[in-house]
Amino acid sequence: MTELNANQLDNSGRRIVVDPVTRIEGHMRCEVNVDENNIIRNAVSTGTMWRGLEVILKGRDPRDAWAFVERICGVCTGTHALTSVRAVEDALDIQIPLNAHLIRHMMDKTLQIHDHIVHFYHLHALDWVNPVNALKADPVETSELQKMVSPHHPKSSPGYFKDVQTRLKKFVESGQLGLFANGYWDNPAYKMPPAADLMAVAHYLEALDFQKEIVKIHAIFGGKNPHPNYMVGGMPCAINLDDTGASGAPVNMVTLNFVLERIREAQAFTKNVYLPDVMAIASIYKDWLYGGGLAAENLLSYGTYTQVPYDKSTDLLPAGAIIGGNWDEIHPVDVRDPEQVQEFVDHSWYRYEEGKTGLHPWDGETSPSFELGPNTVGTKTDIKELDESAKYSWIKAPRWRGHAMEVGPLPRYIIAYASGREYVKEQVDRSLASFNQATGHELTLKQFLPSTLGRTLARALECELCADSMLDDWHQLVGNIKAGDTSTANVEKWDPANWPKEAKGVGINEAPRGALGHWIKIKDGKIENYQAVVPTTWNGSPRDSQGNIGAFEASLLNTPMERPDEPVEILRTLHSFDPCLACSTHVMSEDGQELTKVKIR
Repeated sequence: MTELNANQLDNSGRRIVVDPVTRIEGHMRCEVNVDENNIIRNAVSTGTMWRGLEVILKGRDPRDAWAFVERICGVCTGTHALTSVRAVEDALDIQIPLNAHLIRHMMDKTLQIHDHIVHFYHLHALDWVNPVNALKADPVETSELQKMVSPHHPKSSPGYFKDVQTRLKKFVESGQLGLFANGYWDNPAYKMPPAADLMAVAHYLEALDFQKEIVKIHAIFGGKNPHPNYMVGGMPCAINLDDTGASGAPVNMVTLNFVLERIREAQAFTKNVYLPDVMAIASIYKDWLYGGGLAAENLLSYGTYTQVPYDKSTDLLPAGAIIGGNWDEIHPVDVRDPEQVQEFVDHSWYRYEEGKTGLHPWDGETSPSFELGPNTVGTKTDIKELDESAKYSWIKAPRWRGHAMEVGPLPRYIIAYASGREYVKEQVDRSLASFNQATGHELTLKQFLPSTLGRTLARALECELCADSMLDDWHQLVGNIKAGDTSTANVEKWDPANWPKEAKGVGINEAPRGALGHWIKIKDGKIENYQAVVPTTWNGSPRDSQGNIGAFEASLLNTPMERPDEPVEILRTLHSFDPCLACSTHVMSEDGQELTKVKIR
């Protein structure tokens, strides 16, 4: 099976609508059909918001593009800026200094660590963890569990967990439950014992403290967070190891040692809290091996964490594509090839010029065409059920050589494992062995990893990889500086007078959520066309011209639901992708006029 086709789906059963899908970035709707046994037989994923940055960029200076596209999203902050400057540098044939390469990598890995931890604890954990049930826990039992799960974590005393429980009790009794208010806390889909729930709530709070510290690395190298500063040609931060004054160079031994402390904290938190929690949840939900969809079948990665600048063969997580579940064959990926990456709009609220079907991003068009299908139930302003046989999403449908693909940490890890990356193989083999030992299962890698639980585990494993490899980046940066190299930018081609009349380039990266590409065309020193194809465009795509469905929709199929009106299972799997609809959707008015005005008081 290489694709899941709409013709294979059954939309005759009861329709369940989840709108909006919460605890994500942006606005998303999901509809499923369940059969008489409450098993999902059809899924419809819809992006219900828009952005217009591609159109805003037309006619602007390419050196400014990063500052605009970085505002696509404030959660995956920095990754669009990094990808944008890479696109411009590719178009203008600019190579950056080694220090800039290392600083960018540390910035990128900081984002990955921050994003993965925030995703798990603050967006995804409540799909597995019942905070109300934590009130029933025995703090002594919780302490014993903590020491068993992670003996090196210092916060493990009964008194500590008693304090957390008291704080939680006051919160619940106040009636101001905030994000806990609308949970389905009596749903039998929740399986954790009270002690495990209390331990997870404690770590939820610890992660809040951790996430505000790790992003200070962005403030040192990029001036601020969110939306740190980048520049075409390198990084806009001066280096002077002898300068420790407040008004001096932002990169000196004081700030570098501060970065080193944050890296070591990231290593400790990942190894002592994050990874043990994921494995503990996986062992408790040991039989919930749903949510695979395309994850065992069609996978795509652009590759990331290049060890030697401009040598993609040194990527810690390599590029490649897997088709039809054949993990023994890794196909090469060329994002410049118009036959490889194309976007379709048959079921998206856009139109292409007559005669055009799939378009490569260099030739991409963004022309809205909002219309509802004849079988839609409701109106444009009050949709009850969408007609998936027609247009139904603001997300386009990107395809790699015509195939719907899953992107993200799980595809990165499967491709890296299949490519023989030793660090990754050790991580994955260790995790699978631990899971089988804890559960009594004898699952193979293909049975365990391509699932909702495996997708969640892959993020934790990547967090460990990023923290460990950041330490290598730090030592290399300090060594290079001490050897006398303090250059952070190549400005030889900063002046547009040095540019060709026409140029085009592409920047790629592996964002926290998956394969990210920015394609740019430059003419007479200005942006002629700009297109971003983001991870959630790949994963959240609607059907294409052949009826093949995207990763979100595919992942929900054949999942049993305890109570369809309380869609915990839908949220579990969708949240494992960490959808970012702000990144994936885009529209402008037909005549370029203002669409809406919002006044903030």
